[in-house]
Amino acid sequence: MTWIRTIPLSEADDELRKAMEGQNALYPGEYAVPIHPAEGGGSEITASHSLIPQALYHAFATFGSLMSPDLPLERRHHEMIATMVSVTNRCVY
Repeated sequence: MTWIRTIPLSEADDELRKAMEGQNALYPGEYAVPIHPAEGGGSEITASHSLIPQALYHAFATFGSLMSPDLPLERRHHEMIATMVSVTNRCVY
């Protein structure tokens, strides 16, 4: 659970909903179901950016673009890099 005020997907206005849906469209299908779901839908990490929809879109769309299957890294490489970054940062996700 985030410790800042967030706007759940169920209460999102058009701008926030469009930002959330737009960045979601860039992610591989495996990411459709959040590991740590937020109250009201979506993921907690995405919800933590819900007060600034444009920042939410740009931050997460960047990652979604980097996960493109058209790029030379395979999914296993992405997972290995993400795991090492999480361990280095002592992060749970």
